[in-house]
This record gives sequence, structure tokens and C-alpha cells, in this order.
Amino acid sequence: MYERRSRLDSRQQTELIKFFVAGATARAAGEMVGVNRNTAVSYFMRLRRLIASHLPSYRLSGEIEADESYFGGVRKGTGGT
Repeated sequence: MYERRSRLDSRQQTELIKFFVAGATARAAGEMVGVNRNTAVSYFMRLRRLIASHLPSYRLSGEIEADESYFGGVRKGTGGT
């Protein structure tokens, strides 16, 4: 098993992983574990990258439908004025 060196001790890493699995925000997890929120954010991103590297990649082709999603363009309406 590959173990990356980290300045976080094993208890902090285990706790951050538990909060990640539970769906807590990185900021809340950082506060509860006692690490800086930026440290928790980068640790969560590392976990996401690790998970994504083990998932199969899918190529989209053909017609793709995205309901109720707006990308770019000009906003409709007067914007409250």
C-alpha cells in the first residue's frame, strides 16, 4: 500500500476521512479535528483525486440533455430593477 507522507498525524488523517465519508464540509471537519481549514480542504481534494483515479472514465458522445441548467448567455428579465 502506498502511503504518502503528511504532516498530519494518523489520528488527524483518520478523523478527516471519517468526516469526509460522513459528508461534512472541510471547514467543519478542520475545526472538529483541530487543523487549519485550508489543510482540511486540501486533504479533502486529495481524497477526491484518489477516488477519481480509481473510477472508470466515461466519454460522452451523441446527444446529451441537461435539464434546468443554464450556461452562458444573457440573463432573462430585468434583474429586479
